[in-house]
Amino acid sequence: MGAIIADSWLGKFKTIVYLSIVYTIGQVIMAVSAIHDITDTDRDGVPDNKTFHIALSMLGLILIALGTGGIKPCVAAFGGDQFEEHQEKQRSTFFSIFYLSINAGSLLSTLITPILRSQECGIYSKQSCFPLAFGVPAALMVVALIVFIAGHGMYIMESPKGNILLQVMKCIGFAVNNRFKHRSKQYPKREHWMDWAEEKYNKLLIAQVKMVLKVLFLYIPLPMFWALFDQQGSRWTLQATTMDGNFGAFIIQPDQMQIVNPVLIVIMVPIMDSAVYPLIKLCKINFTPLRKMTVGMLFAALAFVAAALLQIQIDQTMPKFPSKSQTQVKFLNLESTSLSVVVEGQALSISVPGFDSSNEYLTLDAMEVAVSVGGNNATGYFLKEMRHTVSINAAGMIQTLNDTIEKPSQGFNAIRFVNGFRTPLNVTIKSDELGLISPLGGSKYLMVSHGNANFTIGDENGQKCSYIMQLGFGSSYTVLIPSTFSFGQNCHETIKAVEEIEPNSIHVAWQIIQYFLMTCGEVVFSVTGLDFSYSQAPSNMKAVLQAGWLLTVAVGNIVVLIVAEAGSLPEQWAEYVLFSCLLVAVSIIFAIMAYFYTYIDPAEIEAQFMELEPEDKKKKELEMMTKDNVEYVNSSENTDVIQTKI
Repeated sequence: MGAIIADSWLGKFKTIVYLSIVYTIGQVIMAVSAIHDITDTDRDGVPDNKTFHIALSMLGLILIALGTGGIKPCVAAFGGDQFEEHQEKQRSTFFSIFYLSINAGSLLSTLITPILRSQECGIYSKQSCFPLAFGVPAALMVVALIVFIAGHGMYIMESPKGNILLQVMKCIGFAVNNRFKHRSKQYPKREHWMDWAEEKYNKLLIAQVKMVLKVLFLYIPLPMFWALFDQQGSRWTLQATTMDGNFGAFIIQPDQMQIVNPVLIVIMVPIMDSAVYPLIKLCKINFTPLRKMTVGMLFAALAFVAAALLQIQIDQTMPKFPSKSQTQVKFLNLESTSLSVVVEGQALSISVPGFDSSNEYLTLDAMEVAVSVGGNNATGYFLKEMRHTVSINAAGMIQTLNDTIEKPSQGFNAIRFVNGFRTPLNVTIKSDELGLISPLGGSKYLMVSHGNANFTIGDENGQKCSYIMQLGFGSSYTVLIPSTFSFGQNCHETIKAVEEIEPNSIHVAWQIIQYFLMTCGEVVFSVTGLDFSYSQAPSNMKAVLQAGWLLTVAVGNIVVLIVAEAGSLPEQWAEYVLFSCLLVAVSIIFAIMAYFYTYIDPAEIEAQFMELEPEDKKKKELEMMTKDNVEYVNSSENTDVIQTKI
């Protein structure tokens, strides 16, 4: 929509200014929508009117979508307009710097926004400062807009050429309709199907439409690249949640691994422009834009092969959860002496206190299970596809707890407490509270971040005990407070933490390989594609063709949904391989299409047709006059008049 407005009506500069204002207003509304104090009349830290905040958020997102979608095709094209036709090298360098600046912004955003969000702010209650995280980019957008407008006098501004898109659509429609009318073999074939529009439209417009259609046809395979590229923020981030992000001096959160891409872009764009491409040229290799794009697609496919190999290694460290027809059970001894347990004829010895020595789940196919604890027989009822921890003592089974059946997300650790003590206990960590845990009872899971977790265990009399756990990423623990527990200086020594799910053991640094390959692909594919889209577009459709290029990104996102849902592959590594194979197949198709593509100079072609246009116009006028005269002569009512004139 922004491209149509720019090329047909307002021009690129005004379109960027007006839609940037819309963009900024959207960002301000987003920041305001995150201020929970606006409707928090009872001052409990929770908005009283969530509908109001959701409606504001949606309005803000819609305005941001309109703003960013409107300016994106115009900004790149407007930058390209600043160069003369003979400045191809400088224009190519501009597109590299333009892409580098986008990624520099992405890098700063990925670093700074989480820091802003982690600040606590609020009038009545202190919470994560989302208003600040949204508000700072809004303020920076205002500054950027002022700087852009201030340079108004220095820009080369192409005037809009009228409603060009409507003319193009009419021209194509007429050509198709005219071709259909003259489909009989008695009519001679024309060189191109668009030539059937010559009866009504000038050859310059027809030539421009041919240029656009030629490039748009090449765009058909491109969404597959973006289908892989945009999974950095989804599938690859999920992969990072199952990995160890401890780098010693600092911790990388799973969503922060995306920072590797803009960092590598900032490094690699200058290297490619100043070293790699000149070296290839010295070797006298004709590395055309379309060949660069093909190589970029193959690099992206290789990145997903690397992701698949890494996923296979991760899967080997993952716990084996029960299938749809199975259940898994562990027994937790709350007594101060060992207990013997027999489950479906299988004897276990449960240590003092805690789990059996193997610390492994029993996998059972039956949901109703005969259980004997210290000679006391009972029937255990368990759920399919679930893990259970059964608390036991000398009297038999006491309580069945449902365990987590998935790795904690975002690298958090799932911690819960079981109270084997004689009185109710309360467990807190920072501002989070597990609530009062009754004797022989268990708490819910609490998600705790990596590092030293300092839990405070207290009773109703105000006695307290500090218990510290060193946590990694993605683990799950049941912490048993035994019957032998007592408050005092060494109270923590009797507390026992039992691991349910191992912490992530494969380091997240291994993802750098796939990020490096994907970034290599992005540099030679995306930067080249921006320049190619501009250089092959006619003068009156630069922004429209940039919009076509950006549309391939949107289609790529839809491809991810279709392939991921239709594939329904049980293993994530298999899905990575599927995407990689699809992109290789698409790359081959694109390479064949590129082989038959002929590069053009739109300005030169337009100049040739503009020279021919006056002559062509006279010819058409003469043809129309002749046609009118013939129709007039053939009209029966005018026959007498014609004869008299003759």
